[in-house]
Amino acid sequence: MKNNKFVVIIFASLILCLGCKKINFNLFGGDEYDKMASELIYDGMENYKAGDYKDALENFQKLQDMYPFNKYAILAELKEADSYYQLGKYNDAVMVYEEFETLHPQNDVIPYVAYQQGLCYFEQIKTPDREQTSSYKAIEVFERVKADYPNTEYAKKADKMMMQCLKSIAAHELYVGKFYFKAKDYKAALSRLKRVVMKFPDMGTHHEAMQYITESENQLKNKDNKKEQK
Repeated sequence: MKNNKFVVIIFASLILCLGCKKINFNLFGGDEYDKMASELIYDGMENYKAGDYKDALENFQKLQDMYPFNKYAILAELKEADSYYQLGKYNDAVMVYEEFETLHPQNDVIPYVAYQQGLCYFEQIKTPDREQTSSYKAIEVFERVKADYPNTEYAKKADKMMMQCLKSIAAHELYVGKFYFKAKDYKAALSRLKRVVMKFPDMGTHHEAMQYITESENQLKNKDNKKEQK
């Protein structure tokens, strides 16, 4: 194994991606135990960097199974979650990120770990015609990131991601309001559309919602007038 190349790759990958101070970067363990673990973390990081997340995941999991008390085990835990995320297995990623946060609450990468949990929910947000459960879950996590780690880069990122979530929710509320309008259930339409205007005034849906509100009110007035004429 080329130790110099090993040092450069691990340091570069972790400093750029994680900014973690508490993971031990000493790569010069002398016994066979450390050597095998070092090879696994090296192969895992190489596969991850190359975009081969499935093989990377196998490396990281194997390291944890075979060498749970090795100095690279914590890094392998983290990169296991990252690999799941990259593979689009968001529920698995959330589970591993949460476990990491529980086991290592004081680790310097926890703001990143918390933010990634929010991203996992964000990636599962559905189109406006579907329920927005993932949007609400993502907002909940991003709010926690902002509250618990306000002075980190992840708080700023979380704020931007929350805006995207709110836009998705606003688009869903508008969709439902329009659905009721087309079904001629103007009272239900008004309820939803007014909610869009009041709760999501700056999400790009205000103008269209106001148009449907006006038309819904006109339709209700016309119905009342027809009743009075009978």
